[in-house]
Order: sequence, then structure tokens, then C-alpha cells
Amino acid sequence: MRVFAIADLHLAFATPKPMTVFGPQWAGHPQAIFEQWREVVREDDLVLLPGDLSWAMKLPEALQDLSHVAELPGTKVLLRGNHDYWWPTISRLRSALPPGMFAVQNDALRFGDVVVCGTRGWLTPGSEAFGPEDAKIYFREAERLRLSLQAARKLSGERTHTILMLHYPPTGTQFAPTLFTDLIDEYRPDQVLYGHLHGLPLERSLRIWNGIPAHLVAADVLRFKPKLIVE
Repeated sequence: MRVFAIADLHLAFATPKPMTVFGPQWAGHPQAIFEQWREVVREDDLVLLPGDLSWAMKLPEALQDLSHVAELPGTKVLLRGNHDYWWPTISRLRSALPPGMFAVQNDALRFGDVVVCGTRGWLTPGSEAFGPEDAKIYFREAERLRLSLQAARKLSGERTHTILMLHYPPTGTQFAPTLFTDLIDEYRPDQVLYGHLHGLPLERSLRIWNGIPAHLVAADVLRFKPKLIVE
């Protein structure tokens, strides 16, 4: 089983929102994602989707967007992003998702020898916009990350490969340590994925943290092609 990843799908079939306001490269982006997805992903592959999946505000509308993703090859694992306002309680979401589509929240899931965990994350101290309200969310998300990593450890074995999904990057542009990177150091997942950053050149992104590979998988950065993470 191969593992692919792509974040920030920003689908808007139910609630139209032109993404070209963020640049001309977004023109027709759903079709670009779907076409390239079908080119590289097989039915027995795993595709990780770390956040900002749909612009919908309510679950029924989001399911209209997710239904297009569900029709694509592979098993899909969803994580909440900062724009996924439609995301309900995890029990309600899991009961509503189409077959072959799963969600991670404060826990972990195992698919064969691959264990997937993660949380949304948030702005980190030192960020220009970081304020008192952000501090509360930052500490809360760090605790959620701990819970998810603990769950992943319980599912892991000698031959498992643990992948940590975040929506926000685990650290800022200066790559200073944070509560998120402290937990990465403590639990040592095999790989870290994150999205959220648009238009950032890959050479300026976090690509490794203390020996652990890190991947920026925002859709536009990947030119809308899912990235192969595990062969």
C-alpha cells in the first residue's frame, strides 16, 4: 500500500467560492486535482487529506464536496483545517462519511502497517498575528496532539510506519521549537505532513525536523498533484 497526501482542496461545489482571488494558478483547480489523482493513485493506496477540504458551512453541503473525493481511487483519511467550519462532532462525521473515507480527531487510525494521527494545529508563538486568544487555542491543540500521538503509539508495532498530519505547520518561519515540535521530538513519528501555507516555495518550507521528514502538501504548492509519501 502506497501513501499519498494533499491538503487544502478548498472545494466549493455546494457553496461556490472562486479560488482565483488567491492567484490564477487556482483556476479550475478541482479538475486539476481529480485528473492528477486518477493518474497516480490506485484503489489500494491511502490518501491523507490534512485540512481545508470544503468551503461549506454545514455538513450536508460539505458532503456534496466530499462525495467527489469519495469517488476517486484509494482510501481517504481526513483531518480538520481552519476553514472546515462544517466539521461536526467526530461521531456524527464518521457516521455520515461515504465508504472508504475516514477522519482523525484526538485519536489515531491504522491501515495495514501505516498508523495515521494528528490534529489541526494553530499559529505558534513568534508569529506576527499571535495573540492571547491564539495562545488558548495553541495550548489546546498541543494537548489534542498529545492525545493523538499517544493513541498512535498504542497502535504501533515494530514494522508500523506512523504519519503525523497537521493542518498548520508545527513551527514558524524561523523554525523555532514549539509545543508541537516538542511532541514530535517526544513521540518520533516517521513522517510529518502539513498544509495551510499557500504560495510558499518548497525550499523555504520545513522539510525535516531533528531527523524526521516533514512535507508541505498544500495543493497549490504541489501543483494540485497528490504527493507520494510512502512507496
